Amino acid sequence: MTTKKPATPKHTPHSAVSPADRERLRHGTHHDPHSVLGAHPVTGGVAFRVFRPYARSVTVVTDDLRAELHDDGDGFFSGSLPLGDVPRYRLLVAYEGNVLDTEDPYRFLPTLGELDLHLIGEGRHEQLWQALGAHVTAHQGVTGTRFAVWAPDARGVRVAGGFNFWDATGFPMRSLGSSGVWELFVPGIGEGEAYKFEITRPDGSRTLRADPLARRTEAPPATASIVHASHHEWADAEWMAHRADIPVHEAPFSVYEVHLPSWRPGLTYRRLAEQLPAYVREMGFTHVELMPVAEHPFGGSWGYQVTGFYAPTARLGTPDDFKYLVDRLHQAGIGVLMDWVPAHFPRDDWALAEFDGRPLYEHHDPRRAAHPDWGTLEFDFGRREVRNFLVANAVYWCEEFHIDGLRVDAVASMLYLDYSREPGQWTPNEHGGRENLDAVAFLQEMNATVYRRCPGVVTIAEESTAWDGVTRPTHHKGPSGFGGLGFGLKWNMGWMHDSLQYMAHEPVHRKYHHHEMTFSMVYAYSENYVLPISHDEVVHGKRSLVSKMPGDWWQQRANLRSYLGFMWAHPGKQLLFMGQEFAQGAEWSEAHGPDWWLLDPSYGAEADHRGVRDLVRDLNALYRATPALWQRDTDPAGFQWITGDAADDNVFAFLRLDADGNPLLAVSHLSPVVRHDYRLGVPEDVPAWHECLNTDAARYGGGDVTNPDIIKPEPQGWHGRPASIRLTLPPLATVWLRPA
Repeated sequence: MTTKKPATPKHTPHSAVSPADRERLRHGTHHDPHSVLGAHPVTGGVAFRVFRPYARSVTVVTDDLRAELHDDGDGFFSGSLPLGDVPRYRLLVAYEGNVLDTEDPYRFLPTLGELDLHLIGEGRHEQLWQALGAHVTAHQGVTGTRFAVWAPDARGVRVAGGFNFWDATGFPMRSLGSSGVWELFVPGIGEGEAYKFEITRPDGSRTLRADPLARRTEAPPATASIVHASHHEWADAEWMAHRADIPVHEAPFSVYEVHLPSWRPGLTYRRLAEQLPAYVREMGFTHVELMPVAEHPFGGSWGYQVTGFYAPTARLGTPDDFKYLVDRLHQAGIGVLMDWVPAHFPRDDWALAEFDGRPLYEHHDPRRAAHPDWGTLEFDFGRREVRNFLVANAVYWCEEFHIDGLRVDAVASMLYLDYSREPGQWTPNEHGGRENLDAVAFLQEMNATVYRRCPGVVTIAEESTAWDGVTRPTHHKGPSGFGGLGFGLKWNMGWMHDSLQYMAHEPVHRKYHHHEMTFSMVYAYSENYVLPISHDEVVHGKRSLVSKMPGDWWQQRANLRSYLGFMWAHPGKQLLFMGQEFAQGAEWSEAHGPDWWLLDPSYGAEADHRGVRDLVRDLNALYRATPALWQRDTDPAGFQWITGDAADDNVFAFLRLDADGNPLLAVSHLSPVVRHDYRLGVPEDVPAWHECLNTDAARYGGGDVTNPDIIKPEPQGWHGRPASIRLTLPPLATVWLRPA
């Protein structure tokens, strides 16, 4: 056994930290601490310099010797050893009652290479999360965590965390040139460590900030970032291999929108994985859409005010727990869409707002930075690093979490400079227009990047205006002179508004509002649409879906069932918010979620709610089995009116056609009377029809006015067609017929 030889290092002027460097290190304004601290060749040997506030002593240990450094005061220790080269060494740092045996963070080379820094500088690092943030890694043969953060206006950046008792003084980061990136490798710490960045602002004040690229966070209201390393092993290879086989526009796409924290309150991601896939599969939906899962400080925002863009909310578990939920949904054959919020972010002083002391992620013009509706800040889409932060974030969720689609929130608020602003509160673009050219370029880049990198993923715009070309490819210019935004689908807010307005009228008045149900077909093929009955429609006094309907309880449910039948047959993809599938009467509240007790067999009206739920299940099953309802959603040849002008009868009848011309006939009758022998024109090449769905069926809670027999056309022309059929139309009901 050999013992290390004690040595006495020399204390020389060139071994000690200079007064200027001491001052900058103490006050957190040193841009290059590695040039001062650590081990450096000097005349006659190697100088060791260490900055460890509160340490009693610091000893350098190599394979051959131990040398206690001179205490220079204020936490600085130094000394020179007569060595030919810088050795590999460790530090023994003695505190009161404790000795820490550790590597010296300041003996390591930078962990980021020139390519990473070049791509960051260009705003083109499509996997930015692999460069910035906190990463457990082995560096120069030592395991630890590398930290990197973009803070170009900072005078200095330091790392604080549980590992240094939240005193960042001794852990200054180095600036990596003009990139604006600060970096430090801290040996010996690993996953699970909480941390933040202490930033010295241009005015000399300091602020403690969560990591913008943290992949895990503390559970709110705590705000620290957590070092994360994923260990999830995916089991959805079959799903991922085949999800791009059929374009989304030509595939069934029926979406169940879910607010995860309140779907079944109290469930974690892993508990949700036991229940949600089974329920969604039983109900027949093809996809779930998750309201925002990225970390957010205030639960009442439902996730739409994000502070941790790269971290699933810790309220329900770890990032690997969320991956497990997505994995289980995929294994059940269910696609996963996620709400994504790149339009704005909250002003919390520990997050992105004036991150390094000046506007950084937000626009430098206060009029452009302040979102007029939500008290938040808008991103500066014209700054390439900010654009990169968001584009990479979209890619991150798709690549790291296998997300199948991003529903982009509040697109309209991004596209218009005058959105919710009065004259004088905004400045026109360089062409004198109201379009936000930076936001247009960002959305085009985001969509193009996601579609290039992630086959089978769809992007969906929540865009409430008539912007030209939301779902047009980015390289195709439209009448406005803009290329398309490049989304795959767009929420049809016009259809939602008009159709719900029609349904709210008493049936006796509906004939005066017939156009509210037919107008959507004027523009149905101008974009690729989703028909959204979302959370927005069942909160804040808007009432639940069934409660919007007129009449008594029976009529309300009948109206709801007929509306759902109309919706599932209408061109476009479907989206329904949780709780509406079983006719919940109360508005949704994030505090308690859906009223599942309505489906308890001991509840007297349980059958009423279960009937509506059974209808939704059957709608989905028939929908998926009927290509006419989805194969040509974006092709005008997939739709034909039978009658769109039967206002006095409150009847809407149309055909949906698949790629081979096979039809489905949908008839919605929205008055509260039975119409016998109602004649409808039909194609002459269908010898017989049968009723495959009737929302008035007894099993759904209806009056069971049905057409049980095969229906044969008569050679009597009607509605401009050579043949016709006679149907019994139930009250407040939708009927679907297919060739017998």
